[in-house]
Amino acid sequence: MRGWKNRQTGLGFGNFIMGAFALIIVALLGLKIIPTYIHSGQISQIFREIAADPAMRDVPVSAVEMSYRKRANINDITDLKVEDIEITRDGGTLKLSASYEVRIPLVGNVSLVLAFNPSSS
Repeated sequence: MRGWKNRQTGLGFGNFIMGAFALIIVALLGLKIIPTYIHSGQISQIFREIAADPAMRDVPVSAVEMSYRKRANINDITDLKVEDIEITRDGGTLKLSASYEVRIPLVGNVSLVLAFNPSSS
């Protein structure tokens, strides 16, 4: 038993501080990134709902844009503007797609750029 005591080691204070610092950095990045991914999922859901709505199949493009504006306003989505949405009709089915980037400022002039390509299909 005496040899066992000599081999035991623990977490030093410096290692604890470094681990806590790394954990805090990861948590802060997550708090900035997660809402952007949630909004991307909501945009994809809005696209699918509009494309699946039978009332939207024969309406003009302006009505589809208005429907997106209203749904995005309810969900407080400002990442994607109506002008950036590509609306097409293929054999009577409505297809919506977009390609956009979100810049998340991290520290000073360092930003994180996330690219998204939601679509109704």
